[in-house]
Amino acid sequence: MLMACKILRLRYSFLLAGVFVSACSTYQPLPLREGKWNGLVVDTRSLPFAPMAAHHFDPDDGLDIVEVAMFAVVNNPDLRLVRDDAAIAHAQSFSAGLLPDPQLSLSGDLSNSAGAGATKAFNAGLNYDITSLLTHSALHRATESDAAKTDLTLLWQEWQVASQAQLLFVKVVQGRKQMTVLNDTRRLFADRYERTRRALDSGLVNSDAVTPNLAALQDVDRQLFDLKKLQNQAVHELNALLGLAPDTVLIFQPVGDLGTVDAALAQSALADIARRRPDLRALQAAYQAEDQRYRSALLAQFPALTLGFTRARDSSDVYSSGVGITMSLPFLNRNRGNIAIGQASRQKAYDEYQVRVQAARSDVQRILEEQALNLAQAARLDADLQDQSKVLARSDQAFRTGDADVLAYALARSALLARQLERITLEQAVLEQRVALSTVLGIDMTNLESTKP
Repeated sequence: MLMACKILRLRYSFLLAGVFVSACSTYQPLPLREGKWNGLVVDTRSLPFAPMAAHHFDPDDGLDIVEVAMFAVVNNPDLRLVRDDAAIAHAQSFSAGLLPDPQLSLSGDLSNSAGAGATKAFNAGLNYDITSLLTHSALHRATESDAAKTDLTLLWQEWQVASQAQLLFVKVVQGRKQMTVLNDTRRLFADRYERTRRALDSGLVNSDAVTPNLAALQDVDRQLFDLKKLQNQAVHELNALLGLAPDTVLIFQPVGDLGTVDAALAQSALADIARRRPDLRALQAAYQAEDQRYRSALLAQFPALTLGFTRARDSSDVYSSGVGITMSLPFLNRNRGNIAIGQASRQKAYDEYQVRVQAARSDVQRILEEQALNLAQAARLDADLQDQSKVLARSDQAFRTGDADVLAYALARSALLARQLERITLEQAVLEQRVALSTVLGIDMTNLESTKP
């Protein structure tokens, strides 16, 4: 009978050990490998923003401004690391939300005393921190808010990367438009310079006919070199943002004409910005986390309780059982330090949220006012370009009939070039403001464009 009991206990011991082992995590190797280039591929199902997910990604016909943003969100190297950090934060949040394990204590008698009826003594105890149960609910809600904050912070960084890609796209595309205008003007001045230089060599004209064309050609060359430097920098920044090799050449579609931004729609979108913009929602989650930690600190000011059960046997084979309670005496500490820290941390989260919301409102108002000024200036420039084109046509006609010299024509042509470049630069500023407004409002710009003719 005694042997059967020992065998049964042994079986239960093996079964219990098997349960513990099966619940343990195991090591999984992850060997380092070099990354492989998969081409310009975007799985729209993985995109976190609905307007992007609904947009068709087709790089064969050139990338538009939305497709560039889509690829940036998917392939940006820094975002990959941020997602890894988010996974770590989730694991930390999961760890913080777990209850502590109970404590088991065992002790046995190793004495060699052997008398009549003597046996080896032992002592077994099981203890648990009751205070952890009281504070677990608040701490668990805090860790859930931390996890939500992590996800929303990642979403905000993805939104910012998409916006940065769009800004660089605008800079590159508008720079190429400027390059086209400069190259066209350069060909004209180069042709005029060559013809006047040959005429000078033949003695048909003097140097006064050559110098204006040469000076204009040199000025255009200077502008071209300056623009090429800026373009080279913008292209490299965009390739790096997209996770592409520095020598990658991308084909872009021109920026389409954007509708007029309706200020009333923008103000309406601003009213519920706190429900939509990821960083503001992340700050809300951060505030909730700090509020729950403050609650937990308040609960922890009360006496800490540890409940335990004991089972013992002495050397005379007498068994005993007992219940033990350990309680702290909150006379000196009372967790006042952590309470003060929790209260101050919650106040900081509250103030940070208020400051960010106010900054968003100010940014929207500033961008709308700047956009109105730029659009008014663009309308004035369009009128100036029409007048300048008429002046150039008259100057060209007068030059052909001998009623004007080459200097007058060169000045008129240079003035038109300056206005054309100014118009493209102003258009770039308007497009960049549209992207900035989209970023600040946390909304797709097509939802803010007026449908009025």
